[in-house]
Amino acid sequence: MSILYDDMQIAIATEADRVLAARTDQERLLALLEEEGQIDEQFWQTVCEQGWAGIAIPEEYGGLGLGLVELGIVAEACGTHLSGAPFLTTGQGVAAALLACGSETLKQNWLPRLASGEVRGCVALAEGQAPVPSACSVTFANGQLTGTKPAVPGALGADLALVLANDNGSPVLLLAELGDVERHWFDSFDNTRATADIQFDGAPAEVLAVGDAARAAALAALAQQAVVAAHEQTGGAAAMMHRARDYALSRRAFGQPIGGFQSVKHRIAELYCLTELARANVIHAASRSGNADFVRAAAAARLSASEAYDTAARDCIQIHGGMGVTWESGLHLHMRRARSLAIETGNSLFWEDILSDLIVEGDR
Repeated sequence: MSILYDDMQIAIATEADRVLAARTDQERLLALLEEEGQIDEQFWQTVCEQGWAGIAIPEEYGGLGLGLVELGIVAEACGTHLSGAPFLTTGQGVAAALLACGSETLKQNWLPRLASGEVRGCVALAEGQAPVPSACSVTFANGQLTGTKPAVPGALGADLALVLANDNGSPVLLLAELGDVERHWFDSFDNTRATADIQFDGAPAEVLAVGDAARAAALAALAQQAVVAAHEQTGGAAAMMHRARDYALSRRAFGQPIGGFQSVKHRIAELYCLTELARANVIHAASRSGNADFVRAAAAARLSASEAYDTAARDCIQIHGGMGVTWESGLHLHMRRARSLAIETGNSLFWEDILSDLIVEGDR
């Protein structure tokens, strides 16, 4: 696929940006930071109304039947306007696993509800440092889950979880309803991510895959989720780059705009390069969904997007000077989001290991 969007995809991008620009309220997002585990319900209502939750879900299961490229376009707009809920990303991880290895009964039961936004999904794979651990303390026996999955994004508001557990020493990928499952809010610097510890105590679950197939399916679902998150990061990086540029053109010092000074304009130029490199990588990764090199492309997209967003958020605040660190400026919202997204679907060290392993395997 070309790294340029076609007319339909451009129309999706334009409409998503228009809708979110009209319905995003910075004051509402600032207020959510001081509340425990609340999401921007108005944003999620917009997602459901627009059908975005089902973009990459086939039409036979109530979705729009498009793909990861189109979902990524929407996610980029969400990143630009600071979406106040994680479920567009986490829901794709759950849907991807269901489509890849779920039974037809499970697909018919859950995919239409995920597509409509009636049900929210989260992905609970990590324990400790690794998003796809080599060993799980959460156990699965006699059809029930026992143990804790820590700091799961979206868990506080999710109805369904994709869980990697241990079944007598063998990994097993499961789908678990969270209706009566105990969850404990995880305090973070970005409370809109609804992060929580999930405490399983004999919760029932459906098996999707076992053994090596379970680990492979978990990594594939994580890669799908990572590509969506990378698009969101790219949108955030572009927003920060544009805000830095606009401020540098309007703020004057020593009789000229500060954008005229090399230390400022060179930094903004570097942000442009990082953002466009990330955009090329995320579009390429989305276009490779379903191909053998998808995880490799997803890892590259994730790494470049994380670097772009983190650098853009930091440098934009620095270019704004003292005003950049005020509560009212809202720039810290992007800094918080850049840091939370950088670790939600595996940090840079994890994806560097994945990418290097795949490169070495490919060179053998």
